[in-house]
Amino acid sequence: MKKVLQLFLTFFKIGAFTLGGGYAMLSMVEKAVVDQKKWIPNDEFWDMIAVVQSLPGVFAVNTALYVGHRVAGVKGAFAAMLGAIIPSITIILLLATVFHEYRDNPVVERIFKGIRPCVVALILAPSLRMIKSAKVTWKTAIIPIATVFLIWWLKISPAYVILAAIAGSLIYALIINRRETARLRDCETPQSPEVPESRSQKEKEVKS
Repeated sequence: MKKVLQLFLTFFKIGAFTLGGGYAMLSMVEKAVVDQKKWIPNDEFWDMIAVVQSLPGVFAVNTALYVGHRVAGVKGAFAAMLGAIIPSITIILLLATVFHEYRDNPVVERIFKGIRPCVVALILAPSLRMIKSAKVTWKTAIIPIATVFLIWWLKISPAYVILAAIAGSLIYALIINRRETARLRDCETPQSPEVPESRSQKEKEVKS
C-alpha cells in the first residue's frame, strides 16, 4: 500500500508541475522513477518510452500506467494514472472557465509567449537523451531522418510509419535469429578427423 501511495504522489507532482504535455514530462519522470525511487533501471525506462509512444492513447497516461503496473501491479497502475490526470483535469477546468474572458489580455498573451520557449526546451532535452540512449550512430541516423521525411514532407500518418517500423524490426529479428541458429548448428556438427596424407598414401599402397 505504501508503494501505491508513493506512485500517486509522485505522478501527482509530475502532473501538477509539467508544462508542455507528454514529452515535456519525461525529464521529471526519469528523475523521479529512475534516479530517486529507482523503480525502473535506465535502459528499461527508455525501452518503455519507445513502446509507450507507439501505442494509442495519451502519452502521459500510458507512461503512468506502465510504471505503476511495473511497481505495484493493477493498483499501482490505477494510482499512478489518477495522480497523472487529476492535476491536469483540475487546472484545465479552472482555465476553461476564465480563459475565454482573459485570452485577449496583454498580460496573459505575454505569459503564454514566455511559456512557449520553455516548453520547447523541456521537449528538446529528453529528445536528445533519447537519441543518446538509442545509441544512434551515423549509420543508423538514416532511420530517424527518413521518419521525419515521411511524416513531415510526405504527410504520411505516424501510425503507418510505426506499423512499418514494427514489421521491419520483426523481419530483421527473424533474419538475425535464423543466421544465429544456422551458425550454432554448424558449430555443433561433428567433423570427421582429417587423415594425414602420408598415412592415406600407405593404406593405398597396402591395398594395391
